Amino acid sequence: MNQSKKKVIAVISGASVVVLAAVCLICFLVLGDKKDEKTQLSQTPAPVETLEPEPTPTPEPTPDPHAGKVKSVLTGKYISKKVAKQRPFAVIINNIEYANQHQQGTSQIDVLYEALAEGGITRMLGVYQGTDKIKRLGSVRSARHYFVSFASEWDAIFCHFGQTSYAISKIEELGVNNLSGLSAIGGVVYKRDYSLKPPHNVFTSGEKMLKGAKQLKYRTKFKEEKMAKHFDFYEEDTELDTGNGTNYINLPFSAYSTCYLKYDKKTKEYKKFEYRKKHLDHKNNKQLSFKNVIIQLVKEKNIDRNGYQHLFLHKRKGEGYYITNGKRMKIKWRKNEEEGTMCYYDMDGNVLTINPGKTYIAAYPTSRKKLISFKNKE
Repeated sequence: MNQSKKKVIAVISGASVVVLAAVCLICFLVLGDKKDEKTQLSQTPAPVETLEPEPTPTPEPTPDPHAGKVKSVLTGKYISKKVAKQRPFAVIINNIEYANQHQQGTSQIDVLYEALAEGGITRMLGVYQGTDKIKRLGSVRSARHYFVSFASEWDAIFCHFGQTSYAISKIEELGVNNLSGLSAIGGVVYKRDYSLKPPHNVFTSGEKMLKGAKQLKYRTKFKEEKMAKHFDFYEEDTELDTGNGTNYINLPFSAYSTCYLKYDKKTKEYKKFEYRKKHLDHKNNKQLSFKNVIIQLVKEKNIDRNGYQHLFLHKRKGEGYYITNGKRMKIKWRKNEEEGTMCYYDMDGNVLTINPGKTYIAAYPTSRKKLISFKNKE
């Protein structure tokens, strides 16, 4: 082979190598790009599917246990609107020992007063609201003028079987609507139980009292603005911030009549005793029991040879005690019959706030204050 042909072959071979190298480079670059692309694709996280959050269920509203009810102005507890619209009644309750052993309906009273009458006996005034509440109440006895005054504080229809001349004057003076057993309406409102000794055998009921009030065309709808503001109520049971421990209350109204109350820690109420026995409602055999006890210290005196009492209430002020949940505190009170006001206060002059529940009020003589005891000697 001549020299020129060898050169041609060498050139062609070199060119082929170059072309081959170029092709390899191109393939490498192209394939490398695709590989990188696949790698990138494989490393790119798959898009996460966005889920709509589950809707939070709307909780069912808690039923209001007091729906359709209102607070009682007598007890601070919730009662039906129907009952709240009814005017209260205030009834004189016989409390000599014989009558005490036959009392009925007394456990259903909302506010119970006890005060001296003549001869060292006590009489009670029961204030309650709701004519369907009491089926039989008594025995009912005659009025005393200071009980008329207490009844007027509550815008109550005053119920009694007999009266003193002082009571008649006070009824007229204060314009109190009353249902007297000795008047023409007596047969409608009251009935004797001849299995018991007279005069301790007169009973009534919510239905009878309402019937009598309607026949006499008395207002039977309650007007709160006509009621004195005695106290406020806590929304729920509340312990006193301060006060002396009081699990026992002894109230010797006289040598004949001594009542005492014992605190029941389970029920958180004060159970009443009279004549050394449980003070019972013999309609249901239930012992009288109170969330609140108020001792209202009042100046008193005999006003005639019959031994009738007079309590100094009109345009007066005084002191006393409020007792609840095993504690007691000192309080003040102020009353004006002409203005229709009667209110209890704490010692700082604020309107007294008491616990929801029934209240026992002892209108107790200031002259016997030192005989009150808060220590159980039994």
